[in-house]
Amino acid sequence: MSKVIVFTDGASRGNPGHAGIGILFLDEKGNVIREISEYIGETTNNIAEYTALVTALREAIDMNFDEIEVMSDSELMVKQINGEYQVKNQGLKPLYSEACTLLREFRSYTVRHVGREYNKRADVLANLGIDEALDEEMVL
Repeated sequence: MSKVIVFTDGASRGNPGHAGIGILFLDEKGNVIREISEYIGETTNNIAEYTALVTALREAIDMNFDEIEVMSDSELMVKQINGEYQVKNQGLKPLYSEACTLLREFRSYTVRHVGREYNKRADVLANLGIDEALDEEMVL
């Protein structure tokens, strides 16, 4: 089919704390295809980063992309996914395994670390997910 470029981010206010994920899907020309901003409850920043990745991979598969390029500012997650670091945290192991399984669904993939300055939109989306959930909580 085609290739998608995805920027992912997870945010947690406190560690653990209120957490959200932000995902930006771009076509090969850099046009926005879709954005996801979601509250995921109270968890750690690393769990939020992995949840964003897994969600992005599932969505890209659902959208029938067969090539994916993932950008994340989580150096830990990127190095774990690329086999440079071991996954020692028990809470991350199931998400890591799921991400690796999902990546194998693509004809080709890359997962790259980018500086925060290149991941601003995904960061905004992750924080928006938290803000919207907290605003809703205050209304209730």
